[in-house]
Amino acid sequence: MVPKITPKRTSTDLQNRARMLVSCPDRPGIVAAVSRFLYEHGANIVQSDQYTMDPEGGLFFIRIEFDLDNLDARIERLKADFDNVAKEFEMDWRMTRASRRKRLAIFVSKEDHCLLELLWHWQSGDLDADIAMVISNHDHMRELVEPLGIPYHYIPVTPDTKAEAEKRQLELVAGKVDVVILARYMQIISPKFIEHFPNRIINIHHSFLPAFIGGKPYAQAYNRGVKIIGATAHYVTEELDGGPIIEQDVQRVSHRDNVDDLKRIGRHIERTVLARAVGWHVEDRVIVHQNKTVVFS
Repeated sequence: MVPKITPKRTSTDLQNRARMLVSCPDRPGIVAAVSRFLYEHGANIVQSDQYTMDPEGGLFFIRIEFDLDNLDARIERLKADFDNVAKEFEMDWRMTRASRRKRLAIFVSKEDHCLLELLWHWQSGDLDADIAMVISNHDHMRELVEPLGIPYHYIPVTPDTKAEAEKRQLELVAGKVDVVILARYMQIISPKFIEHFPNRIINIHHSFLPAFIGGKPYAQAYNRGVKIIGATAHYVTEELDGGPIIEQDVQRVSHRDNVDDLKRIGRHIERTVLARAVGWHVEDRVIVHQNKTVVFS
């Protein structure tokens, strides 16, 4: 029997810390109103970031972290009271407890680099979330996952069984996880599945799209002599690979790099970009507006 490996936890006490994300039409007095509300309820602001798209008629975004004694018992009343401020400023907002760790389901196929990166961040305590399960259409990763005490579900997918496979996947995750991570999961997610997790499915892929579509994108890029390769992490929508972008990165390459070099460099970018995007999401640092994101990194 392999002992379960418990991930390290951050030392900071987050029991009385909350996070608030707000977007609303820009106008004078927003910051003052939010700050005054928190002060009057005995909260102490420990971090605040803000962004305006356009001071004249644009949208305003703010992320605030605050401490409040006995938060668990008071947060529902705090939300109810804040609703009056929100209505005055036409706010779209949410308030969450920092101590409430989000539960992740990681979907993976044959490539392990993105999964391994997330597992490493989780074990080291850098990913402030719980990995509830790993789901794969291959059985290759079981020996990597189960020794960590994480359930591994092998659900094969073929063109004839795709609908049934997705039904089984949805039964596993619906109501049991907060976020779905596609860590190089090489299957298209249906609109029905996406409906259950709006802006809560994160995908990673190379950034050659739309120039090099289809199979063997790195070979296509090599044949064209590309000089920059990269990766994109985004939320999944019904538009294939067209959802709001959370994070991207690139690296220069040269004529000295062959196809295998491009793949190796691409894998490194993919795993780091995905880990950053997932980390920002679970720390409530992302606000989605239409098909864009505001990321308070």
